[in-house]
Amino acid sequence: MAALAVMFGVVAVGSTVPVLPTGAAVSATAVLAAHYSPVALPVVVAVGGLGAYIGDAVTFAICRAGGEALTRRLRLLRQPWRLAGTVRERLHRRPVTALLVSRLVPGGRIPVLLTAAIVGLSWRTFIVSNIAACALWATTYSAIGLLSRNVFPQPWQGVVCAILIVLGAGQVAGWVERRRQSRVAEPNADVRP
Repeated sequence: MAALAVMFGVVAVGSTVPVLPTGAAVSATAVLAAHYSPVALPVVVAVGGLGAYIGDAVTFAICRAGGEALTRRLRLLRQPWRLAGTVRERLHRRPVTALLVSRLVPGGRIPVLLTAAIVGLSWRTFIVSNIAACALWATTYSAIGLLSRNVFPQPWQGVVCAILIVLGAGQVAGWVERRRQSRVAEPNADVRP
């Protein structure tokens, strides 16, 4: 129960203030749950998904309240309206997919939620779509934890492995995104007015 409460807190707070490793918390808790009681795994997914959902709802509410002014003030989106058009189309066509991808891509969730708020994604669409996105996210990170648990005989080794996998994947994804952005920016740097 204590592990579930800590995981819920880390995920809910980390989904609002993205400084805590939310995926690692779910993976580590899944390892512990699988070791002590395999029946508890669905509870880990449910509690992790609920924490993510609450954090996303708070973030979405903040973004709706702040809107474009918040975007400019925090410099979250370099070209908000061009990006907003692309994300708007994705959010209206496939909101579950857009929200899920934003949850799985490190650093993608806040800009997508902010853009969704700016383009006027309704609360109803957000509420319904984000349930599936958070459930799939929690399931994915629980599976990562279970995979690491199956490799190591001791639960603490599986916890350490799950945390390292999640943090390492986030670092690699961030590095790839920075490289992609620098390649996109290089041709534009050569163009002089």
